[in-house]
Amino acid sequence: MNYNTIAETQNYIVLDDYTKFSKVSEAPTTYQSEHALEREFIEDLIAQGYEYLPQLTTPAALLANVRTQLQSLNQVVFTDEEWKRFCEEYLDRASDSLVDKSRKIHDNYIYDFVFDDGHIQNIYLVDKKVIARNKVQVINQFEQTGSHANRYDVTILVNGLPLVQIELKKRGVAIREAFNQVHRYSKESFNSESSLYKYLQLFVISNDTDTRYFANTIKREKNNFDFTMHWAKANNELIRDLKDFTATFFQKNTLLQVVLTYSVLDVSDTLLVMRPYQIAATERLLWKIRSAHETKKWSTTEGFGYIWHTTGSGKTLTSFKAARLATELDFVDKVFFVVDRKDLDDQTMREYRHFSPNSVNGSTSTKGLKENLEKKDNKIIVTTIQKLNNLMRSEEHLPVYDQQVVFIFDEAHRSQFGEAQKNLKKKFKKYYQFGFTGTPIFTDNALGSETTVSVFGRELHAYVITDAIRDEKVLRFKVDYNDVRPQFKGIETEQDEAKLSAAENKRLLLHPERIKEISTYILRNFRLKTHRNEGSNKGFNAMFAVSSVEAAKCYYQELNALQKDSDRPLKIATIFSYAANEEQNAIGDITDETFEPTAMDVSAKEFLEKVIVDYNAMFKTSFSLESKSFENYYRDLSNRVKNQEVDLMIVVGMFLTGFDAPMLNTLFVDKNLRYHGLLQAYSRTNRIYNSTKSFGNIVTFRDLEQATIDAITLFGDKSTKNVILEKSYQEYLNGFTDIITGKACRGYNEIVKELKEQFPDPDEIHTTADKKAFVKLFGEYLQVENILQNYDEFTHLKALQTIDKNDPEALKAFAEEHFLTEEQVASMVQLEVLKDRLVQDYKSTYNDIRDWVSKERENAAQEKQLIDWEEVVFEVDLLKSQEIDLDYILELILEHHKKNKNKEALVEEVRRIIRASIGNRAKESLIVDFINETNLNTIDDKPTIIAAFFTYAQERQKNEAAELIAEENLNEEAAKRYIQLSLKREYASENGTDLNGILPKMSPLNPQYRTKKQSVFRKIATFVEKYKGVGGEL
Repeated sequence: MNYNTIAETQNYIVLDDYTKFSKVSEAPTTYQSEHALEREFIEDLIAQGYEYLPQLTTPAALLANVRTQLQSLNQVVFTDEEWKRFCEEYLDRASDSLVDKSRKIHDNYIYDFVFDDGHIQNIYLVDKKVIARNKVQVINQFEQTGSHANRYDVTILVNGLPLVQIELKKRGVAIREAFNQVHRYSKESFNSESSLYKYLQLFVISNDTDTRYFANTIKREKNNFDFTMHWAKANNELIRDLKDFTATFFQKNTLLQVVLTYSVLDVSDTLLVMRPYQIAATERLLWKIRSAHETKKWSTTEGFGYIWHTTGSGKTLTSFKAARLATELDFVDKVFFVVDRKDLDDQTMREYRHFSPNSVNGSTSTKGLKENLEKKDNKIIVTTIQKLNNLMRSEEHLPVYDQQVVFIFDEAHRSQFGEAQKNLKKKFKKYYQFGFTGTPIFTDNALGSETTVSVFGRELHAYVITDAIRDEKVLRFKVDYNDVRPQFKGIETEQDEAKLSAAENKRLLLHPERIKEISTYILRNFRLKTHRNEGSNKGFNAMFAVSSVEAAKCYYQELNALQKDSDRPLKIATIFSYAANEEQNAIGDITDETFEPTAMDVSAKEFLEKVIVDYNAMFKTSFSLESKSFENYYRDLSNRVKNQEVDLMIVVGMFLTGFDAPMLNTLFVDKNLRYHGLLQAYSRTNRIYNSTKSFGNIVTFRDLEQATIDAITLFGDKSTKNVILEKSYQEYLNGFTDIITGKACRGYNEIVKELKEQFPDPDEIHTTADKKAFVKLFGEYLQVENILQNYDEFTHLKALQTIDKNDPEALKAFAEEHFLTEEQVASMVQLEVLKDRLVQDYKSTYNDIRDWVSKERENAAQEKQLIDWEEVVFEVDLLKSQEIDLDYILELILEHHKKNKNKEALVEEVRRIIRASIGNRAKESLIVDFINETNLNTIDDKPTIIAAFFTYAQERQKNEAAELIAEENLNEEAAKRYIQLSLKREYASENGTDLNGILPKMSPLNPQYRTKKQSVFRKIATFVEKYKGVGGEL
């Protein structure tokens, strides 16, 4: 595909053409050490114009070089005193956090410095206008000490500041190990006090054959391997090899553009670096504006264009960055960034207000928008489609109508038709318009004559769902038609819209028996589908899309009635509103609901009022049906779903498009979806989060198989079905070859067989070779079991283990309960499944080995022996997803004690459970002491044992904290504050100066100071691990 907009080519950083190094020269066949790889990489950078400073390996030398480079960039000379003051005031303030340093690169990169002679001058850290003025240098083997002494591979300096860090591993080592190493350095030394490495913006990791980059962010949920990315060409072909990555990404202008132009530090302090397809789209959009201006092609489709980027790939970041950069074109007077009012959650509102006050306050009044238009210094106008249309309708003549204006529509499929489009053409004389969409309207799915191309002109860049799945930027879908209601099968498989809307069929779909069966299925399977296993309330949440307000009412009432006696009921909410009976533009469009619920009929209004009363009682809020209050209810519900305070949300149309919630993994569907609406709705579930979330879980109670294939074929490419849809249960059971990677994936049966044969007794795993083989094999088991948990067939297989397989009556009852045939049950009986107790012991051993590896790593003398372990990845996220919480452990203690009064046996059993759990291992001695020191005979229910444990633990915590403070001679008040804060956030941190403030009086120059600081930090970190979650005061 050729993306150049006119014949002349532009200096794009995401290239249309690049011939890979492997195609023009032979790849090295000999073994290459890490040292040789590093040397070759630096030689390539030198050849590309980087200055190499081999002697620069210490913080003092780094600071001296920054001074030289900043003096050169700003054409000034600092005296020693001035330089010291500049560092203390601005460059390296003692209190600076990682975010403060990042802000200095993104927003506050100019500092008004007062020199000793009284004159003031702007000191720039970077030059963002003339990118080529920034000096790039490369250093390696830089040494720095925080809680540990570390030596870093390769660092790129920009004007002397370390902005990019490269971690290299030799071929064969898992790329994830390079990621883990960066993660370790971040904790151990990058962010130690007065470290200029807090300026780091980007990390690059490579094992020579696979190379990725990612942003340096403190956001824990963004700091995982799933958020690393490859560089690519404009056609989305990945550039993996280090040689190719160096020739493209590390080309000086490209690297500087990525760091200084195509990165965003958002209002929530998350550093985001754009992916290659986002940059490619932005570059091509800006070029189209320039070329259309030069050829005077404004106000025609030749001066327009659209970007097809699949749902979930970060369209809003791309479109907003494009809008921001378009304001920098000198001939452009205004840039309108047009969003849909419903897509404005709190964060995007804050983000937009930061640039455009009053323009996105959600009201339909045009007053704020008009004021913004009149401001001379405000080139970017963020507004909603509703507000823009009201302005054009009410204002006949405005100066902006005659100016050069760029319109960027965030969700083009919603805004490309209708009245707004007609008004635009009529009112604006010189405008350029661009649409971003994940689901364009083609002739195949258009209802009228208008398509995305007819409104927006040609496609400027495409990144479709198959690209995103291949790059692991969104997840596949597992679509499961749950057809266990034989009496309703006819209507559930009906595809004819007219028949479905006939009154008797509507009644059949809402038959109380059907509603009850589906509701029962949802409640019974909710915890499995959302990975909230026994004793854990972590995991994900779910959405339930239904066909009408009447259906929402039936399900809301039935689900709540069925769970009224549950001790852990799901928090269920619902939202719907008036939907105007407007003409649809595309087949399968999800009807747009307004923020005017008062326009609904009486019974719908009454039901919604009741729902909001329930919600207010659940969350102590005070929402109502009044327009503004209802809009606030919508936003509050949106936030609570994102923060997992709501477990299941029932919707008719709202939230099925544009809603971004990475913690949502399951969509239940009782609604006939098609094309654009189907892919939009499914895509609520496929945001990447961590390795526990392996796909978007779709459970349909109607037969949507053909509709799913039609939609993904239209919006994907020829091999789409195999790429987008998850493998079958049988494939995960027996193994398969992955169509994208060509890799053979072993099935559950083979892995279980090998585990039982090789490691029948987890206590007998002693040698390093055995430990390593076990960790690899059990990691495979955790991965496949995590996926199979989502399959009803696997749930049945697990349930089968709880009955006597030799009892024909029990097997018959089991078959009936789960709608299975005798043949299916007979084949299930043959399958080998690991017993729960054995899995627990395996997890315990796995955790022991993980602890052993990290202790060995800390011991520098052992480092060399551990080289072997670099290719082994510990599946920590998967273990955490199966975590059991403290309340559940205490409940087990009570149940076990009631059955068996033997405390020794109880302690043995509890140790087993705790050791299998990552999060509770540190609490082992605390829980065991509680059992031994408490008279359990006086406790007879769950609330009492929980209360007794917390009282006991808080008292122990208080005493232990006092002992630690006295033993280490710490500053009592400061130490209590620091420990309490660490307990609250559940980890101890060395960032900032808080830790220094608690130490006994001692000069930082004293050789004992660092040793003392490290030993105190370790003791507090251990204390926090043991007591986090216990509460109470010190």
